[in-house]
Amino acid sequence: MSSTSSSQPPASSDRESTPASDNATSPDSDGTNSAGPARSRIALQLDQRSLHFSVTAWVLIVALIGILPLTPRQLQYKGYRLSLLGTTCTTGYALFAFYRLPRAGNMHAAQIFHHVASSKDFIPFMYCLMFVMSKLHLKLVLVPVICWALEHVARFLRRHFTNSSLYRTYLEKPCTWVETNTTAVKFLSSNAEILLGFLLILSLFSRQRNPMQTFMYWQLLKLMYHSPFTAGYHRAIWLKIGRTVNPYIHRYTPFLHDPINAGMRWWFR
Repeated sequence: MSSTSSSQPPASSDRESTPASDNATSPDSDGTNSAGPARSRIALQLDQRSLHFSVTAWVLIVALIGILPLTPRQLQYKGYRLSLLGTTCTTGYALFAFYRLPRAGNMHAAQIFHHVASSKDFIPFMYCLMFVMSKLHLKLVLVPVICWALEHVARFLRRHFTNSSLYRTYLEKPCTWVETNTTAVKFLSSNAEILLGFLLILSLFSRQRNPMQTFMYWQLLKLMYHSPFTAGYHRAIWLKIGRTVNPYIHRYTPFLHDPINAGMRWWFR
């Protein structure tokens, strides 16, 4: 009896040790299982960024083809359309991927749409969508597109291609110049956007007039004036325009005071 009773405790200890070993190995298995989705998520983000960079680099190339005067006219027109279409697709996808599509009639949906309208990608999306559907062919339209694509391409190359010999040989200096002169690039884009608004007003007196497009573009200029991403550049340019033009209006065309004041009330509303 004593021998049988002494042999029972080791058996029970063996049975109790097996769940402990299972519990000890379960955190490791959970860690490996959780690390897998994390790696796949990072890889997916890198793939999306690489795809965005590839499309943006393609947009930059075709936009340069569309704006250079030495290329054939038919090729310029195709580059003009393709660059606007490519920017519309990339910015539209960025808006959809970041904000998703909310349910209609929801109060939260109205707030999301308000944030979308004031986001960084909404202005290029509406800008390119407006001109890709238009019959006007103005090369000035491509200047902001080239500036946006140039900033994105230079930023991506400096972050991910610093170890490439091709980048260090040919692309490092241009990318460094773009990043150090971002303010000048943004001012160039803002000047082109404002000048384009006045060209659309002049186009109302031509055969290619489109009053609806002109009104929508000036609504977009108003959004650029108030958006935190472009307000600083646009306000500085409009202030300079006002200081230059106002003395001539006061001296030669005082009858324009009332229309200008009405337009300013709408602008600052």
